[in-house]
Amino acid sequence: MLETLGIQWPKLIAQLINFSIVLFVLWRFAYKPVFQLLESRRQKIADSVANSDKIKAQLAETELERKRVLAEAGDQASKLIEDARAAAARVSEAETQKAIAAAEQIIAKAREAAMRDHARMLAELKREVGRLVVQTTATVTGKVLTAEDQKRLAVEAERQIAA
Repeated sequence: MLETLGIQWPKLIAQLINFSIVLFVLWRFAYKPVFQLLESRRQKIADSVANSDKIKAQLAETELERKRVLAEAGDQASKLIEDARAAAARVSEAETQKAIAAAEQIIAKAREAAMRDHARMLAELKREVGRLVVQTTATVTGKVLTAEDQKRLAVEAERQIAA
């Protein structure tokens, strides 16, 4: 029946052997290396995807660390600013206290100087009044007063001014 279809057994077997040889050669030298190449590429792609996932995880971890470090740096900066403000307030308070103390010293010295000037001027006034009393007495009485009289009148005038 195969012969009616034009199929001859010897040619069919030869063709099968030739096809098997070509198939073996192609399989050995073409398909197998191509399949190995495809398998290695698939493995590289899988490794790349795994590395990509690792890198994404590391990136997320790094981003969290960066945010933590930034928050910590912000906290430290705020603390430093507060410390600086407190130090400035302390320095300002200390300077204010120094200025107040210096002002009080200046006021005390000015009062002492004023009191000394007042006492000096009062003493000068007493001497001048005493001298004027002696001079007026000498002029009014018309006589020359002795040194002892002048001294007695000056002392008496000073006593009356002091009272």
